[in-house]
Amino acid sequence: MKSDISSDIPAIERLAPRYAEPTEDNIRELVYAFYDRVRADALLGPAFEQKLARRWDEHLPKMCVFWGSLVLGAKQYRGNVQQAHMPLAGLEPRHFSRWLFLFLDTVESRYEPPAAVRFMEPALRIAQSLQLSKFGWDYQIPAEQQDLLDRIAPRRRSREEHAAEHARPLGEPFPAKIIGKSRDDD
Repeated sequence: MKSDISSDIPAIERLAPRYAEPTEDNIRELVYAFYDRVRADALLGPAFEQKLARRWDEHLPKMCVFWGSLVLGAKQYRGNVQQAHMPLAGLEPRHFSRWLFLFLDTVESRYEPPAAVRFMEPALRIAQSLQLSKFGWDYQIPAEQQDLLDRIAPRRRSREEHAAEHARPLGEPFPAKIIGKSRDDD
């Protein structure tokens, strides 16, 4: 999950034990740590500050509810992610890539891999959806983002692919030949 972009998570935080399971409390820690990084980031800080100036105390609790809804299944978030991000002028693909790097790096530093994936897969899918919405359906998702998603959440096979993989030879009604005496052996 590491990138060529250097991590700015303090070494002491990287040494802390990682959580095996997300909880409301550690999701809150994640959200606040992540947005501290966003606010300090040279690329993302100004874009977020332009939209959220003096409203961070309102935004961060919403993000805790959002991630809790996604990861814990709390179903408490009542918002429209696409609509909330549409009025953001000046966003470019590099903003999405940087957001993803900071988010995935923050998640990875705080959660064991099985728990981290519970954040990473939806983050990548949401980023892709927002980019397609923002830049048009002809937009090509950057290869590094698609590669990350494919590694984290391999594409689910279709029913046809699953059926083809488990097809039985003609004349075989069972997955394995029945062993024993047949009528022809009498």
